[in-house]
Amino acid sequence: MNIETMRGYKMVQKANILRANNLYPFFRSIGDSEGTVVKVDGLDQIMIGSNNYLGLTHHPHVIESAIKAIEKYGTGCTGSRFLNGNLTIHEELEDRLAKYVGHEASLVFSTGMQTNLGVISALCGPKDCLLFDSENHASLIDASRLALGPTFKYKHNNMESLEQVLAENVNRFNHVWIVTDGVFSMTGELAKLPEIVELAEKYGAHVYNDDAHGIGVMGSQGRGTLTHFDLVDRVALNMGTFSKSFASIGGVITGSVEMIDYIKHNARSFMFSASMPPSAVATVTACLDVIEQDTSLHDRLWANVDMMRQGFKDIGFYTYNSQTPIIPIFIGDEMKALTVTNYLKDNGVFATPVLPPAVPKGEALIRTSYMASHSNEELTKVLEVLKKAKQEFDIPATIH
Repeated sequence: MNIETMRGYKMVQKANILRANNLYPFFRSIGDSEGTVVKVDGLDQIMIGSNNYLGLTHHPHVIESAIKAIEKYGTGCTGSRFLNGNLTIHEELEDRLAKYVGHEASLVFSTGMQTNLGVISALCGPKDCLLFDSENHASLIDASRLALGPTFKYKHNNMESLEQVLAENVNRFNHVWIVTDGVFSMTGELAKLPEIVELAEKYGAHVYNDDAHGIGVMGSQGRGTLTHFDLVDRVALNMGTFSKSFASIGGVITGSVEMIDYIKHNARSFMFSASMPPSAVATVTACLDVIEQDTSLHDRLWANVDMMRQGFKDIGFYTYNSQTPIIPIFIGDEMKALTVTNYLKDNGVFATPVLPPAVPKGEALIRTSYMASHSNEELTKVLEVLKKAKQEFDIPATIH
């Protein structure tokens, strides 16, 4: 096979150029991890490029629960929930997650990606349509390609654009679904959910909220952006993932009993995939235990976020007015973003660059994110390194 003729070969060429110039920032091999500190090439790095917002991947209760689940159930289910892979702990977790989010029922999937792929494709038939924020996550975009009905995009977080697309399509289809991220994963920006819900109710549409980066973080006890905006009863479906705040892997969809039962019998990525392994299920359950019992957990998270947000403001970074633990640093130039990433690595800080097409051309950034478990000493060092980087590379204070 001649891979040079394949569609994505340009990306391989670009990767090879970056490797040759020691600027390739991906697939860094982490040899050891203590949560907030990782070891890369034998050197300790303060991790500010993770989605481990609550810092629970190394919590003693979480680790112990995962080990006990393996001892009781083994390492995997080796089958779909439909057949031999439906454990009692799956159903117990679903009950707890439904109560946690505030919906009637929930269904867990093996990954967050599979959740979006399965649910969206099951919801949108040939006489239905999807209305997408233009900056929705890649998993939602791929899900829309599996849907039988068309997808129409509206400008990012632009309610005039959304209303125009709604008005043009609401009478043409049986069901119209407005699909948006609750927290946009690159910029940390919140969706304008109150306005989206009002428009949905005005035009008779339904709302699907992808809360991958909101569940566990936003709202009381991290119940998500629906709780943050007091919209639990007005949003039909809420999706979440376990690979961020819940220290594991998997996904969940919550909604009415009727809707979840429909998804259970129609979402192909659920029906034809092996179920979440016991250790992953127990990990999520244990994280819920910690969230419910440790009332200081979210206080520590938001104290750290506030410290970094103020620190970035003092340094003079543009951070897209983030309201979440994701705080991006606008760089602009793609090569500069890669060079700054290297500088951070050489100075003991693990951060990740975000390049087009993940962001618009000319808006390359460094994505940073923070955990409840970061210490003041670690975050102070990060600020010191970033302050020097600002001066060294003339990082702009405003977006061009």
